[in-house]
Amino acid sequence: MTNIGILHPGEMGVSIAASAVNSGHNVYWASEGRSDKTRARAEKRHLQEVASMNRLCEISETILSVCPPHATEDVANAVVRCGFKGNYLDANAIAPQRAKRIGEMMEVNDIRFIDGGIIGGPAWKPNETFLYLSGKNATMIADLFSNGPLETKIIGDEVGKASALKMCYAAYSKGTTALLAAILATAETLGVRAELYQLWDADDSSFSEQANRRTTRVTAKAWRFEGEMQEIADTFQEAGLPNGFHQAAAEIYQRMAHFKDSSQTPALEEVLNTLLTKQKRP
Repeated sequence: MTNIGILHPGEMGVSIAASAVNSGHNVYWASEGRSDKTRARAEKRHLQEVASMNRLCEISETILSVCPPHATEDVANAVVRCGFKGNYLDANAIAPQRAKRIGEMMEVNDIRFIDGGIIGGPAWKPNETFLYLSGKNATMIADLFSNGPLETKIIGDEVGKASALKMCYAAYSKGTTALLAAILATAETLGVRAELYQLWDADDSSFSEQANRRTTRVTAKAWRFEGEMQEIADTFQEAGLPNGFHQAAAEIYQRMAHFKDSSQTPALEEVLNTLLTKQKRP
């Protein structure tokens, strides 16, 4: 049985933590500064509360970082400042070069760093969510989830490889959703959306419906995907490829970001209107 700290039990993080609990481990979360929604999620999945990040770092042998891309360094630096010594999994959607920089900082501070990339939604069903791992101590992380439903796959000893896979996968899966949203908004403003649907459906009778559904359903997570698109753009640039497509995708998601706290999925017309009228922030 291992003492594990989760930073933080959001919708994805709590599902990862639940798989560790299901595999017989103690999972702790730090309640300081967290919302009532976070508390409810943590309590529902039997995570054990500690008051502060300091206490979480004291009691944990392994820490799992599952947070939005923009917060990745802040979380890592906070763990270092707390004097944590143990295994640290960064399972965030970040560029591989960024994962390597964080890993180097961790290693200098005697923390064993493992790179991770999550493919799929929250891990509540078997064979639907996969945690890809890379790094010398990847097996230590994989062993924490032996009873699932989260699936783990080790793809090498090199830090950055798991993040690279995540970036390449999301470049298509989430990048094309942003592209579809932009196409629909453009067709709407030019008055050819109905005709576009006819062309799409001539090739695939369900494609128009799929495009509409992808555009509306992504709104709840658009605030998070903006940063992920920036990370993908950085990944492409580091690989010597143009990064402009995913920078534009980041702006598409930024324009949708205010849907984060909506109680229900918005209508397609509302999403398209938002894309066409919401200006890029300064």
